[in-house]
Amino acid sequence: MILKVVTSNPGKVKEYRGSLASFGIGIEHVKVPYDEIQTSRLEDVVNDGLLRLKASGLEDFIIDDSGMFIDVFGGFPGVYSAYVQKTIGNAGILKLMDDVTARGANFQCCIGCNINGKDIIVTGICKGTILKREAGTEGFGYDPIFSHDGKRSFAELPLHEKNEVSHRGLAVKLLIEEMKKIV
Repeated sequence: MILKVVTSNPGKVKEYRGSLASFGIGIEHVKVPYDEIQTSRLEDVVNDGLLRLKASGLEDFIIDDSGMFIDVFGGFPGVYSAYVQKTIGNAGILKLMDDVTARGANFQCCIGCNINGKDIIVTGICKGTILKREAGTEGFGYDPIFSHDGKRSFAELPLHEKNEVSHRGLAVKLLIEEMKKIV
């Protein structure tokens, strides 16, 4: 089986390829532009994206929306994570948290999948903390400042290990369980 991953982020494609290969699912990277609605919930963004892409004729595909939710900021940047990453980046987040001691956060990934004409939406959540400085060279986005175990950032983990514990990895596991019911 081949699923199309609709994204402009090659890091996501690499993670999907690594997570789904062992289940016999191949990945094809496609870049199909579509407008994303602005809303406060990842699930709403993904559901709307599924509808738009299906209306354009696309079938058998995956989209996702992910976000970093920082406790002390009431969940910000959340659905605005990509924008915040582009504007202030990890350095800006760390500066905002200079004097913050409660550094709890979670990464969330909501995956939408259209397969065999049916839709699946799942969300994976990885709880952790924001580190005091960037660490590691792997991954992308907030990976250098997020730690699931308080010891290593996501950017310090080998991809196979990150896929076991990350928000996207957890969402993929949920997706596979739901796919088994359909395929």
